[in-house]
Amino acid sequence: VEGAFAHIASKRVFEKAKLIGYPDFASAYNSVVSGECDRACLPIENSNVGDVGSVMDLVFQGSLYINAIYELEIDQCLLGLKGTNLSDIKKVMSHPQALSQCKEFIASNGLESIEFGNTALAAKEVVSLNDPTIGVIASRETASLYGLDIIREKINTSRDNTTRFAVFSNTLTYPKKESKIGENFILVFTVKNEAGSLAKTLNIIGAHSFNMRNLRSRPLKGLMWSYYFFVELEGNINSKDGQDMMTELKPFCDLLKIVGTYNSNK
Repeated sequence: VEGAFAHIASKRVFEKAKLIGYPDFASAYNSVVSGECDRACLPIENSNVGDVGSVMDLVFQGSLYINAIYELEIDQCLLGLKGTNLSDIKKVMSHPQALSQCKEFIASNGLESIEFGNTALAAKEVVSLNDPTIGVIASRETASLYGLDIIREKINTSRDNTTRFAVFSNTLTYPKKESKIGENFILVFTVKNEAGSLAKTLNIIGAHSFNMRNLRSRPLKGLMWSYYFFVELEGNINSKDGQDMMTELKPFCDLLKIVGTYNSNK
């Protein structure tokens, strides 16, 4: 939806593209699977509150690949109807991630939180309700788009509040074999239910000199106490080291796939 942070990120990445909003992350993702759209731009991680779990699960379960990562600095604002003051606000609407990023502000002002599909839709709802006791947490751009007042700026708990957006498509793009500067790749895998399997996979990655930017685990749907792993690595997966590493990892993984490559200098 226009004014949502995903829309802002998409506009910066694809300046001349036609942007289409969807009601949720899965619908946007599936629009690319079906061919209705060429790309989807979805948040995968926030520096303050961590992973966007539903998108991480789409990465694992789905067929799309990550082609780029864009980092957007997030400044959350409290918005309200024209002429509204902070003392008037009793309830605040927003996406759960935005509410979490601003939990100290919400608690210190005694506000009730109401979860909404995304920040821009929440702003539209506040305008529709026309109730001065209800505010919304969203961007400055959202205020100007929907005719709301900015009551307070930069209300997020952490001043370093950045969201990483992943660009998804149907095609996995490999870098040139000799390319080194700024290359990164993303793997998802499950390990065999054997002692030391995870440690062995990490040792193989280290032995080939690939630096892990992060390693995350997520529960496997339908399998209690089983997990998949998501790892971002610095380096070129298309190099000899990258291909050798994949070969060595396979015996220790029930599932292993490359889900994305991107260049952090672009």
